[in-house]
Amino acid sequence: MTVPTLRPEAAATLARGAVIPAHPLALTAERRIDERRQRALTRYYLDAGAGGVAVGVHTTQFEIRDPEHALFEPVLALAAEELDARASADVVRIAGVAGGTAQAVAEAELARGLGYDAVLVSPRVAGADERALLERARAVGEVLPVVGFYLQTAIGGPVLDREFWREFASIPAVVAVKAAPFDRYRTLELVRGVAASGRADEIALYTGNDDAIVADLLSEFHVESPSGPRTLRFVGGLLGQWAVGTRAAVSLLDRAQRAMAGDAEAYRELGLVASDMVDVNQAVFDPGNDFHGVIAGVHEMLRGASTPRKGSRRARPRRSSGCATPTRTSTTTPSSPRTSRPGCDERCGERGDGGTDRGRGRLRGALRGVLLG
Repeated sequence: MTVPTLRPEAAATLARGAVIPAHPLALTAERRIDERRQRALTRYYLDAGAGGVAVGVHTTQFEIRDPEHALFEPVLALAAEELDARASADVVRIAGVAGGTAQAVAEAELARGLGYDAVLVSPRVAGADERALLERARAVGEVLPVVGFYLQTAIGGPVLDREFWREFASIPAVVAVKAAPFDRYRTLELVRGVAASGRADEIALYTGNDDAIVADLLSEFHVESPSGPRTLRFVGGLLGQWAVGTRAAVSLLDRAQRAMAGDAEAYRELGLVASDMVDVNQAVFDPGNDFHGVIAGVHEMLRGASTPRKGSRRARPRRSSGCATPTRTSTTTPSSPRTSRPGCDERCGERGDGGTDRGRGRLRGALRGVLLG
């Protein structure tokens, strides 16, 4: 069997470390795909300097695959067209795949046909145990290179132990793993599993822990491997948090890379903003309500960016009657009564709305210093 490989330019970017935003979904007030704004979001990420994009993932909403919406292929195709037209060769194109083995393989084949480099495999599969998830990853890995995904339990991810990650990382097609269990112990178990596979040099570690971005990027993991003690670290992030304030995220990752290379001032600067980043994430991701408002929070940040600051001469866009608000029950799915209308201004997050008066005030202050500063 021939193992699929990344394009050399994409492989170099993934190994070096990059900002990879999880691409949101733009809908009209009639709950249909807003093609103009969907394309604009992709352009925003490219203009902001992202090293890749991930489409069809949790932030895009898993429900795009439901037959009543049938948005999976159109959403992937729109992003692919913008990437074909505007992206440099070193931009990594990642598509999310979900469902059982047959569905995930079919989605990977579609992604391959649209020019995607790799697939992020969602572990949220009803009734699947660890063995089934591994067999599914092997089958998908016959189509495209694979990015693993440890999804937090609060939004449906399973608990996966060190042995699972050792076996997963042993799959030849695996090129990266996204750690997003929102748990320090489980993150460490993932890293230990990758090290134990003996393929740590071939697998890029990406943080998906939106609540610990700076901590992950500055951490060194001293772990055992078949060849002896190793030091591993996260080289970049594939994050829903980085769907907003993306240019600032690029700057943050640059500082983290400089800090890990010995730049003491960059390390000090990151230490000053680490807790502020958690504060921002708390306002956007709605952890107090078990993350029910996470999608709406990202959308509200983007929608707020399309509204000009006080005194700006920029025309105020017409508000959609279906703009999302990050409430406990709003998930902003294609079938929900409220939908989002994100914009694509560089000032993403300028008027982000944390869902409460306290959240709004905290978010404004934190954003100016962390995302916009």
